[in-house]
Amino acid sequence: MAATPRNDEPLVELTDTGLSAGIEAEDLGPSHRAPFDPELIDVYPRATTIDLMLQRLKRGLIDLQPDFQRRSGIWNETAQSRLIESLLLRIALPTIYVAEEADDSWTVVDGVQRLTTIVRFVKPEAAGLEPLTLRNLEYLDYNGKTFEDLPGRMQTRILETELSLLLIRKGTPEEARFNIFTRINTGGLPLSQQELRHALIPGPARDLLATLAESLFFLYATTHSVSPSRMAERELCLRFLAFWMTPPERYVTQDFDGFLREAMRHINGLTPSERLDLERRFYRAMLTSARVFGEHAFRKQFAGSARRYPINKALFEVQAVTLAQCTPAEAKILCQRASLVEEKFKKLMNDDLAFFDAISSGTGDADKVNYRFQSMKDLFREVLESTNA
Repeated sequence: MAATPRNDEPLVELTDTGLSAGIEAEDLGPSHRAPFDPELIDVYPRATTIDLMLQRLKRGLIDLQPDFQRRSGIWNETAQSRLIESLLLRIALPTIYVAEEADDSWTVVDGVQRLTTIVRFVKPEAAGLEPLTLRNLEYLDYNGKTFEDLPGRMQTRILETELSLLLIRKGTPEEARFNIFTRINTGGLPLSQQELRHALIPGPARDLLATLAESLFFLYATTHSVSPSRMAERELCLRFLAFWMTPPERYVTQDFDGFLREAMRHINGLTPSERLDLERRFYRAMLTSARVFGEHAFRKQFAGSARRYPINKALFEVQAVTLAQCTPAEAKILCQRASLVEEKFKKLMNDDLAFFDAISSGTGDADKVNYRFQSMKDLFREVLESTNA
């Protein structure tokens, strides 16, 4: 069903703590993913000890994703201490899910904080972490102690503790790997799609997205309104890069998540100078978007309403990418005619139901992607050619 433009309160994405993430919740529509041969799925349950896991970590064969710790959801000292207490009490931990990479290393997808806590307590120097001192334990009298302070038998108990792993082996097709982790990603607070992409696609793209999302240009254009707790801000940056590298008219898939995954892999394959060029284009797009749309950049606007809506992902793509495609001279004119841009954009939002639908419902549909980009190009062209500005 097509969306209808209203001034209703839109649904928003939530942070780890249940607060607004500053981004409108998105309906990507049905996803038509490429099929894969189920016979190629290779999932291997196995047990290993904490001591062996630490050896793999020291050899660089485990990726703990240090920048993947949820900034607002990371466990505090008490929670970490009580996990260690569970080990000392011989209480089994939940299964840890890992993906095997081409070089035989493991990427931890579910269980990062559990493993990080263990590493921080037993061998913090192996991951460059601050040592953990136990506190607020419920049953054992080891408050104020580090691993080295524990009796030898307790140190041995921790090192010989068996961990239950579910290993997705490297021969498993990528689409199947994402499908598996999406299916198991239901307990507690499920990972967002960007968190899953971040976990399963290591490489320079991770660092680039973090750099863009933390830049003053992005923060300025979004008025510091996007919460970083679920990597929502990194997904916005990725969507810009994806449509910059693959023009909208070449977007023909109905699998939007797969499109973004492919963009991350493509970024990983670029040279440092090519990634630097992407970074510069992104910064210019953010600055121009802020100058043209002001505090309403990437947000819905309606005639007769001064209301400020949350950021809309589809509008972020279409406004930022289309402005990035403008020449410096065109961008300057659009900035000078910002009031006319606002007038025409509000008219587009009010009068063109197809455009409203293209940014509100089934936004991953190829026809809707092309429609919203073409509509924005036409709007900017009208402003540039206007004689009444």
